[in-house]
Amino acid sequence: MDLSRRQFIQAAAAGAAVAPAMGAGAAGKLPTRAFGKTGLEVSIIGFGSGSRFLMYDDEKALEALTRALELGITYIDTANGYGDGKSEERIGRILPAWRDKVTVATKLGARKGDDARRQLEASLKRLKTDHLDVVHIHALSGDEDLARIEAADGVLKALYEARDQKVVRAVGISCHAAPATLKTALERHDFDATQMALNAAMARMADAKGGMKATPMAEGSFEELALPVAVRKGLGVIAMKVFAQEQILGAAPVEKLMAYALSLPVSLASLGMPKLEFIDRNIEIARAFAPMPADERKRLSDSIATERKAAVVEFFRDHRDA
Repeated sequence: MDLSRRQFIQAAAAGAAVAPAMGAGAAGKLPTRAFGKTGLEVSIIGFGSGSRFLMYDDEKALEALTRALELGITYIDTANGYGDGKSEERIGRILPAWRDKVTVATKLGARKGDDARRQLEASLKRLKTDHLDVVHIHALSGDEDLARIEAADGVLKALYEARDQKVVRAVGISCHAAPATLKTALERHDFDATQMALNAAMARMADAKGGMKATPMAEGSFEELALPVAVRKGLGVIAMKVFAQEQILGAAPVEKLMAYALSLPVSLASLGMPKLEFIDRNIEIARAFAPMPADERKRLSDSIATERKAAVVEFFRDHRDA
């Protein structure tokens, strides 16, 4: 059975409470958390290498990634489809020097097993590594998509094989806009990690006839459906779209929006940072992170206009990064 709402709230509080004990008070250090049951330890913010990373020219991109790593970020998030491999190629230019210090995650868009194996091989070559810490099935979109993933010759079987062969340490799945399907996928299968859209705007939205509507209990959201399953199963959880692709910037201070996501029972938040000053600022905020109580998170979510929330949900319904 899923966690009850009370159990989930308790888990969220416990997850937030451990953050200060895991580096938040150490001068100059970025806090870290356990990445589920994988044995990995990761910084509480990760370097998102999708569309925002691709905004840099090549030279600036390498400068930005190097800066992030030097300042303490230890999780790099990319995908084989970001820039048709350009993101992975850029990372691969500096990764060998950092390989034993960072957790590298990529995502595969393929749904057939043979295609996934080819994509995985290409990702390894571009990243200049012989193994990957995390590989996600990219952008679960609904029940029909899940059926393709689960097929006898599907990507899930291929990734299990790669995990058995120690080419991949953790198998995950990402999702932008199908929380109920993600819940089903996490319940059915042996995932080690998951990445989902978690932000103050999408927290209290529910699927309803006629579209999305705000609800008092967040039924239908990732927080209500998928996140409790991930917590119960001990998965590494990555919060993405913390700022809703910039659509909720201005609705609340950046530090509040980030604190909202990091106060959930997640391992980290993956952030796209298209300017060097954004890297510096986000790391500064992460170093000073203090858990946001549940009642404050509720007030923050309530403060965002229903129309704005609905627009965010509609945007992510068909969203594909990079």
